[in-house]
Amino acid sequence: MSEPKISSQPIAEKKSSYRKWVEAERIPLMEGFFIEDIKQVPLEPWERKRGLGARICLEGTGETDDAYICEIPPGKSLKPQKHLFEELIYIVSGRGATAIWSGSGPQRTFEWQEGSLFSPPLNTWHQHFNGSGSQPVRYLAVTSAPIMINLLHNLDFIFNCDYVFQDRYNSQEDYFAGEGTWYAQRVWETNFVPDVKNLKLLEWKERGAGGSQVRLQLSENTMCGHISQFPVGTYKKAHYHGPGAHVIILSGRGYSLLWPQGQPIQKYNWRPGRMIVPPANWFHQHFNTGGEPARYLALRWGSKKYYGIMGEGGGETDLDIKLGGHQIEYEDENPVVRKMFEEACGQAGVRSQMEKYYRKA
Repeated sequence: MSEPKISSQPIAEKKSSYRKWVEAERIPLMEGFFIEDIKQVPLEPWERKRGLGARICLEGTGETDDAYICEIPPGKSLKPQKHLFEELIYIVSGRGATAIWSGSGPQRTFEWQEGSLFSPPLNTWHQHFNGSGSQPVRYLAVTSAPIMINLLHNLDFIFNCDYVFQDRYNSQEDYFAGEGTWYAQRVWETNFVPDVKNLKLLEWKERGAGGSQVRLQLSENTMCGHISQFPVGTYKKAHYHGPGAHVIILSGRGYSLLWPQGQPIQKYNWRPGRMIVPPANWFHQHFNTGGEPARYLALRWGSKKYYGIMGEGGGETDLDIKLGGHQIEYEDENPVVRKMFEEACGQAGVRSQMEKYYRKA
């Protein structure tokens, strides 16, 4: 039996496989707690996509998921891609089309516009086309790349695996054209949302203040999303959950409070275009001090269909913390929260509507 080799060097540098890949992509990397405006993020040429891009890995993801922004020049298309990670795509601006194909199946093409949301099924070939000859397309994608690349640490397998996941996609002609299925608990299973900004939402009393919501299940993914809205002069109840929820403000003006249990509260103002990712198990709470209903899109873990990845993202998150859930009821919140909101409404010239919800509490 041979003697073991002895090395005075560490077994590896302290850098994840995902981080090494991001650096090799040679596009800007955005970090921190939030993105000021997804429409204004500076982009640089991205060889792999044949477009312009920037990677986003905010603190709140815990390197479980990430995001990127990509731009398609007028009249151009991106390179065809396929990969072993999920990807939720939100069209920030522009219009165009995407072609999808898998194995020996036929190519299917569907059109999209600003506000559309969809997800190429796992490991399918897909190619995005700009439908305008004069305006660029910009989209934001939230992906499971970090967790998949760190688990497998083999990029050839991630990007060149030929396995066809027929349980996710089997070349159905109406895959991106069907109306989907509505389930209990405000869940809409669909593969294409034409316009997240104008989708009709359903009442969500549990989070308080006249709010509404729709939960989205897309392309048989373990990643999912939801759209929430709440009225002028109101705010939602504080809650916490796991990492990786990318919250994109679609309409309204206001702010969010974030804090770890027992730690000082941090305030982040927002308006349409801002994106924030609350860190795992940090309480966070959203406040509308603008002149129109506030609506946001959250792209995240927490599937209601495929449990087990970072929690299921519902249920306990809107259950009173005194009953074992993750939500603080109005009557139990720090008095500073209410005082701060009333002052912010006064400064914005907006009348607080919260008195009736305090009475209910």
